[in-house]
Amino acid sequence: MGYVRLLTVNNCDRDIYALAATNRNFRLASRLLGLDSKLEKSLLIPFREIKVECTIPKDDGTIASFVGFRVQHDNARGPMKGGIRYHPEVEPDEVNALAQLMTWKTAVAKIPYGGAKGGIGCDPSKLSVSELERLTRVFTQKIHDLIGIHTDVPAPDMGTGPQTMAWILDEYSKFHGYSPAVVTGKPIDLGGSLGRDAATGRGVMFGTEALLNEHGKSISGQRFVIQGFGNVGSWAAKLISEQGGKIVAVSDITGAIKNKDGIDIESLLNYTKEHRGVKGFDGAHPIDANSILVEDCDILIPAALGGVINRENANEIKAKFIIEAANHPTDPDADEILSKKGVVILPDIYANSGGVTVSYFEWVQNIQGFMWEEEKVNDELKTYMNRGFKDMKEMCKTHSCDLRMGAFTLGVNRVARATVLRGWGA
Repeated sequence: MGYVRLLTVNNCDRDIYALAATNRNFRLASRLLGLDSKLEKSLLIPFREIKVECTIPKDDGTIASFVGFRVQHDNARGPMKGGIRYHPEVEPDEVNALAQLMTWKTAVAKIPYGGAKGGIGCDPSKLSVSELERLTRVFTQKIHDLIGIHTDVPAPDMGTGPQTMAWILDEYSKFHGYSPAVVTGKPIDLGGSLGRDAATGRGVMFGTEALLNEHGKSISGQRFVIQGFGNVGSWAAKLISEQGGKIVAVSDITGAIKNKDGIDIESLLNYTKEHRGVKGFDGAHPIDANSILVEDCDILIPAALGGVINRENANEIKAKFIIEAANHPTDPDADEILSKKGVVILPDIYANSGGVTVSYFEWVQNIQGFMWEEEKVNDELKTYMNRGFKDMKEMCKTHSCDLRMGAFTLGVNRVARATVLRGWGA
């Protein structure tokens, strides 16, 4: 059982925040862009919503039924793209908001995709590996004719990982022939891309670098606090410390630790592998996990839950820069408070787009049947992140807005233009 557990994506955002925030940000962006109200409404409505019943025999011989979802939001700029999550609370509204967010995120990154999201309402920790495999295959059988290399390309999310993608690929290939490009986030042996594991964290590092350069600074010598030490947080910490950044505090689900002289990240990574958390690490002293966001630092990186920065704690935040590695960690009230304080926020829609960008590279490699060296993957990612930052800053100048609205106007404008060019309303 441990095999599948270890391969799951470590990402647990509270999506209720995503729902309200995504709609609000979209409406603000479309107002700034002066979009036609009918076009605005059309962009919000999903292209297709799929709901399927997945019934499987369990290991004990009983029958269990689960509900699977796939929301395909928009395909004006290319095939739809987004994760599949296995979680007890997979809820249509949340899936909808996340599918929409993917539409804007892929447009900001300037990769030729639209947005999608899906999942199955189940608790993967209560299912055996063979039950998870049966469930994944039944789900794929139900949606195989609605996904595809040039239609909709799923990826891992909460509770799923490379092994899940391998099962989807195998089941899909029974109907359509061997098609490695139908999913991304696959095991390397089945056409997965080198550098995919580190991609979101590496993108966070490149985005941070671009932002600091803009302000005449570099990562070296800056003090960082990172909330969340899963896949994204741990890779960001490793790569930032390699660039000379000083990580002074880190937290995860087990607790929080601090060392004002900087935590030895290599030692911490080895410790967390063995002890499954940062708690008890002797290269730093324990602190209250609730105080992690208000610790003294130059740059704060929330890389765990949504909605963690709110009106209760925003006034106490000491960081000058916030890099949103998690999905929607800052709620609208906090946005306003921090903006008045002069805190610069690098928005999630740009900051954590490294993952989907390298997923795109994986898809490209599979279609070409030609795999890249890891160095090429990382170099291309840097190019895309730097270009994305430049494009976002241009929109900020054009519309006299902050980085969040710069990113949203950039994404929404690209999708709106593609929609109109393809003959919207004809």
